[in-house]
Amino acid sequence: MARRVRNGCCTALHLNEDNSRFLLLALVLIVYMILGAILFHILERDAELKARQKYWKIYDKFRLKYRNIINETDLNELLYEYGNATQSGVMGPTQRWDISGSFYFVATVVSTIVNLIEV
Repeated sequence: MARRVRNGCCTALHLNEDNSRFLLLALVLIVYMILGAILFHILERDAELKARQKYWKIYDKFRLKYRNIINETDLNELLYEYGNATQSGVMGPTQRWDISGSFYFVATVVSTIVNLIEV
């Protein structure tokens, strides 16, 4: 009986069919994510620059208006802490750890643990 000899990148890399499919999927996913990142960068760059310029314009206006009243170091500390609180969800319109938020967090942790156990 004649043996079929396969030639190609899978045999050259000594990969079986499942591993080569996985590598191809991973490569496609990485390329897709890179293209998505480039697209979002192009779409959002101008809006981010405008928002940054608007912030610094308002900051400079406030600082000049109240320069004899407010210490600039204290103002920067206040803004830094406010930014941290906003980013962590403390300053949002709703509580971060209400029942639905807590349930979502627990569900995420449990599903991640279950997925790790199954692997």
